[in-house]
Amino acid sequence: MNMLWSDLEFFDPWREVERMERVLSRLTARSRVEFPAVNLWLNGDEAVVTTELPGIEPGNIDISVIGKSLTLRGSRQTEEAGEGESYHRRERWYGKFSKKIDLPFNVDADKVSAKYSKGVLTLHLPRAEAEKPRKISIAAE
Repeated sequence: MNMLWSDLEFFDPWREVERMERVLSRLTARSRVEFPAVNLWLNGDEAVVTTELPGIEPGNIDISVIGKSLTLRGSRQTEEAGEGESYHRRERWYGKFSKKIDLPFNVDADKVSAKYSKGVLTLHLPRAEAEKPRKISIAAE
């Protein structure tokens, strides 16, 4: 056996630390973002919120609005393995969720609309009339 020193791989503690940091960052990255992730943007006098909720039936989603606060709650049922089957890999999330989103203004809860299509929930949240800017006219003397 004719090995050279350059062919041998030595234990490098710094390389091991970097490897562990990569592994830990992958494990904690998912927990940094609460489920479900949302997009929120303003469109004139309304806020629009979209979120992906794949595998969740619309009847299992609860939406509530109070003032400047939107709350999404729901649950996704687990997929049970059939008779004689067992999971080899199980990564999809299941269980209950609840997420509170602070909105930039008070919302007229009676005019909120919700649409659910292909696993994407879209909410239109109109600004409350009392929150809308008003033009004040000045009376001449």
